[in-house]
Amino acid sequence: MNVPLYAWMAVFGVIAVMLAVDLFAHRKAHVIGVREAAIWSVIWVLIGIAFGVVIWITAGAEFGQQYYAGYLIEKSLAVDNVFVWAIIFAAFAVPRQFQHRVLFLGVLGALVLRGIFIAAGAVLIENFSWILYVFAAFLIYTGYRMIRTRNEHAHPEKSPVLRLFRRFVPMTDAFHGQRFLVRKNGILLATPLLAVLVLVEVTDVVFAVDSIPAIFAVTSEPFIVFTANAFAILGLRAMYFLLADLMHRFVYLKIGLSLVLIWVGVKMLLLDVFYIPTTVSLGVIALIIAVSVVLSLRATRGQGRREVEAAPAGSFREATAEELAEMEPVWRRSARAPEQKAQKSVQKKKENETRR
Repeated sequence: MNVPLYAWMAVFGVIAVMLAVDLFAHRKAHVIGVREAAIWSVIWVLIGIAFGVVIWITAGAEFGQQYYAGYLIEKSLAVDNVFVWAIIFAAFAVPRQFQHRVLFLGVLGALVLRGIFIAAGAVLIENFSWILYVFAAFLIYTGYRMIRTRNEHAHPEKSPVLRLFRRFVPMTDAFHGQRFLVRKNGILLATPLLAVLVLVEVTDVVFAVDSIPAIFAVTSEPFIVFTANAFAILGLRAMYFLLADLMHRFVYLKIGLSLVLIWVGVKMLLLDVFYIPTTVSLGVIALIIAVSVVLSLRATRGQGRREVEAAPAGSFREATAEELAEMEPVWRRSARAPEQKAQKSVQKKKENETRR
């Protein structure tokens, strides 16, 4: 697949516009309801599907099917990522109106990190074709491990990343709006929101280790791998607000995701022995996900939405009005620059008068 430079630039431009629109639409902190999340979820999915149509028309049916298979894999695996986000937010008691800012920056970081991972993966496959067998074995093992640990969820408090963060970064216990940094008594402090953002970014790196090899099982085209990842990730924020309170209902989804990983691992393992058409692979992935979702909803029918519960990672609260009013400028140098400039001007004027 020969992708010209202007096509890459066009994709980056579309992604930048979509991010700008989303940021503008949520520029003010507010609680995102189910209806708003559902509307945005539909918009992101339609954009992802529309881009697949463009690939299908311009590059052919085979590449179009590869895109949709990759998009479905990434979108499905992202649901598990969403559930981990819900646990992180619950552990830190993050107010709902502040969660979108974290997810926006988290997704932005995920796009950059996955772009790097995809480029590295493409280089490895180009120079070391045997690496595909390593990817295949890793996916099969990961799928098996997911089945065994399907009822377990890692708690943020046990994260070595959080322990390192708390050890080296001074942090306040209060949320100061959507701010990640505040200054108190001349000391720069991180807010709990920054710790949450760090955990969200690390979580995406962990999930990328599974999802990137998985999508390389259905296509080796970096353009398709990146775009399928990008358009699946862009809808994660809306998906979170839509599904987070329904986490308890997807009881069989993790089994479905593990079977998808095992399936694509086997497909990759048999690449030089038996070719499985992309149409078959796409159908199998769609069937596994659909069955796991239907069985989950059927087994939990009658259960309503409820907030995710998690052991607290600390005692966190929202800053009081007095605390917000006492906040000092974070970037003291830039904030005091006009004052310092005025002082220097007065001092220079005095020096000139003394010389006279």
